[in-house]
Amino acid sequence: MITTPVDGGVGASSSTEARDLIALEDRFGAHNYHPLDVVLTRAEGCWVWDLDGRRYLDCLAAYSAVNQGHNHPRIVQALVDQAQRLALTSRAFHNDQLGPFCQELAELTGFARVLPMNTGAEAVETALKAVRKWGYKVKGVPDGQAEIITFGGNFAGRTISIISFSDEPQYRDGFGPFTPGFKQLPYGDPQAVADAIGPNTVAVFMEPVQGEAGIVMPPPGTLQAIREICDDHDVLLIFDEIQSGLGRTGKLFAWQHEDARPDGMTLGKALSGGLYPVSAFVADEALMDVFHPGDHGSTFGGNPLGAATARAALRVLIEEGLVENAARMGERFRAGLAGFDFDSIAEIRQTGLWIGIQLHATVGGARRYCEALQQRGMLCKETHEHTIRVAPPLTIQAQQVDWAVEQLRDVFEQLG
Repeated sequence: MITTPVDGGVGASSSTEARDLIALEDRFGAHNYHPLDVVLTRAEGCWVWDLDGRRYLDCLAAYSAVNQGHNHPRIVQALVDQAQRLALTSRAFHNDQLGPFCQELAELTGFARVLPMNTGAEAVETALKAVRKWGYKVKGVPDGQAEIITFGGNFAGRTISIISFSDEPQYRDGFGPFTPGFKQLPYGDPQAVADAIGPNTVAVFMEPVQGEAGIVMPPPGTLQAIREICDDHDVLLIFDEIQSGLGRTGKLFAWQHEDARPDGMTLGKALSGGLYPVSAFVADEALMDVFHPGDHGSTFGGNPLGAATARAALRVLIEEGLVENAARMGERFRAGLAGFDFDSIAEIRQTGLWIGIQLHATVGGARRYCEALQQRGMLCKETHEHTIRVAPPLTIQAQQVDWAVEQLRDVFEQLG
């Protein structure tokens, strides 16, 4: 048996200080999250520690924001160095980090231009504005009639426009009226895309892998087929790679599994290694050139602190071989999970270091499994009630993968 590498015991944060902090958050914070009962206070690599000194293997990685591991020293140093020199200018002035950041991200992604923002939702909003303006100014769609094709099960954030094309009732409940101009189709159905395209269709916007839905992948060949359909109908293809990109699936970007290059991508989360909010919309010139001074912007977007941090995060990702490690460790996870034969499991979906363990609805939900894993020193999170999401930092090593598989096996044997 593999011995647990967890220091100081395991279990929910139990100290008086931890309980007081949870109560304080509950008293003064909005109740828009339902976290596990653990109060974290420091982190390093794949590990996080709670107030009681217990160590946990982080198998959520802040929803893929810390692909490079927690507090990577190279990224931390870049942030500290830049913070001591210049943090923010706004885009009213140039700074010495934005140009190099745009160049490095453009060269890495293969797209001509970069529009930096802060959060993933902002990057998505930027993409929506870009494709609509392209539709009016380039394709010639009548003003106010642009249509964007999206897919059921999607998640791209929680702004009003983004929830307008969500099919999750909770994300929409009480927030209407909604932004028009979206048509939703079944995920993974190229023929439905071909049938739905009309003269006012400007773009197809999709996640190449749906993360929040529970690591849902379209049938093989879907991305390439949709790419060809978009080409045939003069429609833009935009991939949301905020969670799936930057190594999570064992490729730098998920679309590379099918060589289905889009016309633009939204990026975020791991773009800054989890140390600072940085996102971006990247696209070819034909699309990005619809923007002119004053059309779009952000006070913090492209700030030197974020740009310097993101530059270091990208260097770590490439120079330390984290994309390749995600592929190797993903295969090791796959091999370890292959022997799971539990009646509670309906399906295991996986790409790289992104795993969705789908439970039967009759077993009472995934949260109790996540709570049991927490007791054993492994932090996961349920999504959509019946799926356990496993997504550790891309720095994870073989011994840690084997230990995580053992914890999962033990919990399923315990809970049935």
